[in-house]
Amino acid sequence: MITRRLALAVALAALAGCSKPAPKTAAPQTLTFSIVSTEGAQTQLQEWGPFLKDMEAATGMKVKPFFGSNYSALIEALRFKQADLGWFTNQSGLEAVRRAGGEVFARTTHPTGPDGYQGVIIVRKGSGITLDRILKCDRTLDFGMGDAKSTSGTLAPMTYLFGPRGLDPATCFKTVRSANAEANLYAVGSGVLPAATNNTRSIDRLGAIDTPLARKTLASLEVIWRSPTIPEDPMIWRADLDPATKAKVAKFIFSYGVGDTPEAKRQRAILERIQTGPFKHADNSHLLPVREMEATGQLVAAKGKHDAAAIAKAQAALTQIKTEAAAAHP
Repeated sequence: MITRRLALAVALAALAGCSKPAPKTAAPQTLTFSIVSTEGAQTQLQEWGPFLKDMEAATGMKVKPFFGSNYSALIEALRFKQADLGWFTNQSGLEAVRRAGGEVFARTTHPTGPDGYQGVIIVRKGSGITLDRILKCDRTLDFGMGDAKSTSGTLAPMTYLFGPRGLDPATCFKTVRSANAEANLYAVGSGVLPAATNNTRSIDRLGAIDTPLARKTLASLEVIWRSPTIPEDPMIWRADLDPATKAKVAKFIFSYGVGDTPEAKRQRAILERIQTGPFKHADNSHLLPVREMEATGQLVAAKGKHDAAAIAKAQAALTQIKTEAAAAHP
């Protein structure tokens, strides 16, 4: 009997041990911050360095930048937990939420003017290339576009310019080169490319650099098309990031550059270097406009192919997006 009781006690103790909750994962000591790859990594490191240093001081954590060669690299870094948070474009941010467990928690603001920016098509001034020439679609011009997940460099011109006309850049131009905004600015400015997509933020950034090459490039550019206004960029962190870490990051982000103190003015000057004003609170509803752009483009493509099923699917998506928008902004 004693032996049976002892065995039962051992078994119950073992079962109790199995039912104990797993120990909590320790909060990370290092944060990896993804920076959208619209310009050269070295240029961005120089501009972002002071901001990341201030984040380190405020959070008490080591903050490392992560530069990807394209937007897909940034999304994959978040997905595989090689990055914790960062600055994304709207379209790449949407992919980060969909595929990488991302969550919008903040958004950028225009440092000196109204929120929002435009996608553009640029040509070299004096080249004689007009929008009608671009839309002629005769495979005689080389053309530059953004990364496949670029909002202003790819999604906007496809949604608002090429798609509604049933045009595919791959069959319209002699060659199509995919590059970041900075590379396309200099390529068109130097005459390497006749025309390319870009955005007003990158053009503003070129003016702020104020080097001889930047001034020469800016003076040589002409905008021949502008998209409707695109929302400011989202800041995204991993949804499963440690709550205490989220709290530290949020405290820093939403107080940075706010107020009239000398320190706040210093911080706003740093923010202007990375082309934003103080950050604002946001959530995944920030991505509704880019979802609408995406669905609109799909509807245009479906109508061009006379695909009834795809048309119905795109229209249903647009209806759902409008319903969510009405709920988010009653």
